[in-house]
Amino acid sequence: MSDYMVRATAASGQIRAFAVTSKEMVETAREHHNSSPIATAALGRLMSAAVMMGSMMKGEKDLLTLQIQGSGPMKGLTVTADSRGNVKGYPEVADVVLPPNAAGKLDVGGALGVGILSVIKDLGLKDPYIGQTELKTGEIAEDLTYYFAVSEQVPSSVGLGVLMNKENTVRQAGGFILQLMPFTEDEVIEKLEKKITEISSVTTMLEQGMTPEDILQEILGDLDLEFTDRIPVAFRCDCSKERISRALATLSKADMDSIIADEEPIEIKCHFCNKAYTFDIEELKEIRG
Repeated sequence: MSDYMVRATAASGQIRAFAVTSKEMVETAREHHNSSPIATAALGRLMSAAVMMGSMMKGEKDLLTLQIQGSGPMKGLTVTADSRGNVKGYPEVADVVLPPNAAGKLDVGGALGVGILSVIKDLGLKDPYIGQTELKTGEIAEDLTYYFAVSEQVPSSVGLGVLMNKENTVRQAGGFILQLMPFTEDEVIEKLEKKITEISSVTTMLEQGMTPEDILQEILGDLDLEFTDRIPVAFRCDCSKERISRALATLSKADMDSIIADEEPIEIKCHFCNKAYTFDIEELKEIRG
């Protein structure tokens, strides 16, 4: 089954809901970065959240970036998503290995440590919108729940999960985001809060063969759930030699002269997908102008 996301409303529009299955997307990222299980789990959770949050944006060219900077050995994560289900991302340190946490799970919180979560929305305006909150647990779902409450004043529930196979491939990945509208009735809030305490983890539900529709049905089925959209999602990097040429062109003439003086071709790798681009001396001279 290819990865996809669903969008829905419940309780006569008082709740908006998103759910995604993202196993192939996260496995593609793991292959690009040759990441350890902890790094894959962290990146997979953040990418799953980003692809759902990206779909909340209205404009065709709007871009969302989620960035975590932490004190732990992974140092941080950067993920970018558009409004059409495309996402890309990378961990600062991809080969982090730590013992399991107290619950016997991958210690994503320990790998990220304490730090800052930044949400950057480029909506085509002069300046991007930037919201920042401190990391509460480093487990990502809780940190995003906190971000929505504090920075956007939208009470939300975020569930994210990545399950790895023993040979370090991705077994399951996905998540959900539920958000309450300002006019949500107390009775609806109570029902939802009770249900969230009763459900299994995201990866357990996915392991049971549940689809994004099934997950939202499980949580919101008693609240007049209505699906509005189904959108394919994928890891997609839009890097190109031309884009990297433009980046090189922003270097000062002195810096370019220094690179050319070495008389060696240079190789530049894309952070997001690790694809390498080589520029020979003639190309470098042309970029310098």
